[in-house]
Amino acid sequence: MRTRKIRPGDPLHDQHLLDLLPDGSPLSWVCRGDGIVGWGEAARLDTSGPERFAAADAWWQRLARQMDVDDEVRLPGTGPVAFASLAFADEPGGSAVVVPRVLVGQRAGVRWVTRIGEAEPVAAEPVRAPGEIRYGDGQLSAAGYRSAVAEAVRRLNRGDPGERPDKVVLAHDLLASTSEPLDPRFVLGNLADQYPNCWTFSVDGLVGATPELLLERTGDQVRSRVLAGTVWPRDGHDPDQLAAELLDSAKNRSEHRYAIESLATRLAPFCTEMAVPSEPRVLRLHNLMHLASDVSGTLDPSLDGSASLLRMVGAVHPTAAVGGTPTAGAVRMISELERMDRGRYAGPVGWIDGTGNGELGIALRCARIQRTASGDQARLYAGGGIVADSEPDLEVAEAEAKFRPVREALEGGGGRQQQQHSR
Repeated sequence: MRTRKIRPGDPLHDQHLLDLLPDGSPLSWVCRGDGIVGWGEAARLDTSGPERFAAADAWWQRLARQMDVDDEVRLPGTGPVAFASLAFADEPGGSAVVVPRVLVGQRAGVRWVTRIGEAEPVAAEPVRAPGEIRYGDGQLSAAGYRSAVAEAVRRLNRGDPGERPDKVVLAHDLLASTSEPLDPRFVLGNLADQYPNCWTFSVDGLVGATPELLLERTGDQVRSRVLAGTVWPRDGHDPDQLAAELLDSAKNRSEHRYAIESLATRLAPFCTEMAVPSEPRVLRLHNLMHLASDVSGTLDPSLDGSASLLRMVGAVHPTAAVGGTPTAGAVRMISELERMDRGRYAGPVGWIDGTGNGELGIALRCARIQRTASGDQARLYAGGGIVADSEPDLEVAEAEAKFRPVREALEGGGGRQQQQHSR
């Protein structure tokens, strides 16, 4: 394995990272033009169940130690790198860790390429639009989701407060069928153009643009961007008014507090010190606003390997932002009320390198691309946090707003025209 710096004049130097992807099996983690992309498959782990984080960590550390590495750049994301996408739930279900054969990255103005073996130049296949899009109900329709929310609210308002959850995060799905083969690069390019401040990801058929960073590790520093509490554009409300309403909303502030407390409590055992904001800020995106807080910490050096990124992610997942609180009761309620397979939706997604650095976000604003005998399909997911005073109709509207990024990306809104090129 060799990592070398890409210099001006090299064909890989000047193009957007996503424009370098040669085919319809991309690997991606890109935000504001920086990040990493990859293609080819040098190694792969498929795992599942409650031990998936430990299994992925052990496999990756063993593989990284065995690699003969020549790294002239030595930045986070150089040398051995794996892309990971892990299932939301502990039940049997696909989690994937993929080591690309070729990787191109960019960080702080430095661009590099990592190749495993003698990777040859690859002629890029042209990116094609998916043709006509037809939408239909997924495993849980919008009407079914409304009923699930109403039942959750009923349960959150009854019984012993010490036994019932304070918050549960419910979701539903939407099925999009395409008349032409669905190229994930088409979706990625459109998402990156419309949501440049999100992390645009693609791992093993799951594509999306998440605004939420679960955990980032750089050396002995860890960081998380927690989101909970949402508003979306409505007639007669200007953006500043909506932002003020979001900050003043008791329901949204309560939902956000649960998410922050969940993340901070589970991360604290790994850290000697932490910085947790006392007040959230408003994160403004193309179609939504969220309450956001950035949590950071310094890792305890005495923990050594037990503070690996994947093991920390296993300890904090699922946070109250995507599961609920307390966790066990909320996750049980999700299983009872959704009655659908989330798969890797709302699970950790991102990358890890051989020196312990990496970034893993939460797989939101995403779709799982599937190839069936009758054509290509994309299964979209969206949902929201439910508390005792949630209103089912508003929760359905919020989920619809959260479907919008991927729907627009499928339909071609805002994307660049990619040209055929070669490496």
